[in-house]
Amino acid sequence: MIGDKTVLAVTLARGGSKSIPQKNIVPLNGLPLLAYTVIEAKRSQYIDNYIVSTDDDEIAACAEHYGAQAPFQRPRELASDTATSADALMQAVRWMEENRDKTYDFVLELMCTNPMKTHADIDAVIEKLYNTGADSVISVVQLEDHHPMRVKKIIDDCLVDFCVYEKPENRRQDLRPPAYIRNGAIYAIKKDVLLKTRARYGTPNSRPYLMVARLSVNIDSPIDLLVAEELIKQNPRSYLEEHTNA
Repeated sequence: MIGDKTVLAVTLARGGSKSIPQKNIVPLNGLPLLAYTVIEAKRSQYIDNYIVSTDDDEIAACAEHYGAQAPFQRPRELASDTATSADALMQAVRWMEENRDKTYDFVLELMCTNPMKTHADIDAVIEKLYNTGADSVISVVQLEDHHPMRVKKIIDDCLVDFCVYEKPENRRQDLRPPAYIRNGAIYAIKKDVLLKTRARYGTPNSRPYLMVARLSVNIDSPIDLLVAEELIKQNPRSYLEEHTNA
């Protein structure tokens, strides 16, 4: 709880990943990928309840082993390639409120595929949602080489500016204004806004939480796993060691 606001945190971790088999629990430096998010969520000072929403028994067992709840099996229609994260979050909060006799003010999605976020990031996002009165707060990272000025389309085999003019021979420091992209780590939203809009962000009062690039690795491919492994080695968190190979 923060102030008088109750907080439900949810990690959506369905089975059946195509890019990396069982991606959500793939080993990463001695821990399953999911464990990094579970451990950090459990260290938050504001989260009242934290659950993992999954359709996969192995993922549910992993979540519970590291201290999360997996109180229901996600409905099949919400575990498909076409199901939205917002729909799965709404099902999770409704299930918790109906079956745990509790109401929530804030809903967080803590994405399993970003293992670098910390409990400090999680709590800072919750604090910003509470202190600013925002509809939602979303973690972002600044774009450097992939700034919109450098994005092109191909027309008749010629490179054409996609949407923003790029002056020839632009240097990185000339890429203005700064551009940002959602980094896939944390989404925080008022429950009432989530249920009304059926979206995790996008209202005029959606606000950013800026994270540095080294904390913004999002696991989509085997290369991402290698990058994350090296970053974790370079930036060890001592409290993770007690969970390694547990």
